[in-house]
Amino acid sequence: MRRVLLLFLLASAAFAADCDRACMKGLLTTYVDAVVTHDPSKLPLTGNVRFTEDSQDLKLGEGLWKTAVRKGDFRQDYIDLRKQIAATHVQVFEANAQILYSVVLRVSDRKIAGIETLVDRILANGKFQPNALEKALSGMSTPVPSGKRMPRAEMIRIAKFYPEGLRIGTFADAKTPFSKEAFRVENGTFMAGEGCPKAPCIPILTQKIITHPDVTVSVAAVDEEEGNVLLWMNFGDTNSYGPGNALVTFEAFKVWSGEIHAVNAFFRILPKDTQRGWVSAE
Repeated sequence: MRRVLLLFLLASAAFAADCDRACMKGLLTTYVDAVVTHDPSKLPLTGNVRFTEDSQDLKLGEGLWKTAVRKGDFRQDYIDLRKQIAATHVQVFEANAQILYSVVLRVSDRKIAGIETLVDRILANGKFQPNALEKALSGMSTPVPSGKRMPRAEMIRIAKFYPEGLRIGTFADAKTPFSKEAFRVENGTFMAGEGCPKAPCIPILTQKIITHPDVTVSVAAVDEEEGNVLLWMNFGDTNSYGPGNALVTFEAFKVWSGEIHAVNAFFRILPKDTQRGWVSAE
């Protein structure tokens, strides 16, 4: 009887430690609300929580925490239940800038144990202004059709055809498996594929891209239920973003039935040697 009771208690404790999808989304909401009110005390934290912004370790409450003033309308979540990771692309604002904010929360016992963020500021007079941030992207939010989900490892394998296309400078030769309706949005702006505001749309498979021989990739989260793979990537020095600089991104891929159906990226320019500094979620 004692053994049965012990097993029951252990099982109950393990179950209680898991954060389900609603719990994960709630933690993301709590986090963003805390940022825009400059109040880290609102967060349920483990004792040794780590916080990074743009791959730099900071004290929680520093960086964007000091300058954000309100939330925007756009938010796209990526919930990795297996690894207990809650990630999002979310729009927030400073007094004079729109912030495209990438957030990756590592969760332990329903508390936040790690916070990884990337901040891109869009100024009012910037060259590229977002045109697709009014609501969550339909391609990312649409449920995976019945029977079309893929195993986690296969989702990651398919998503990585994208950085391989970047590496050699052609998605076609990399055989990146885009669906016919696939599109790509970068920093809130349609760049290629179906659904762009200004027709005709440039096909995502055959769009001209430069080579990125030094691109590096790390898995940030895999939403097995909704078919999304979130990758962290450093595009490497291509002499395109200023001396010694590279694009660094959290880029999400809608993957099901062996194809990439949508791509959504928030990125910014950082030094080419920027490392992620967090363990891959593969």
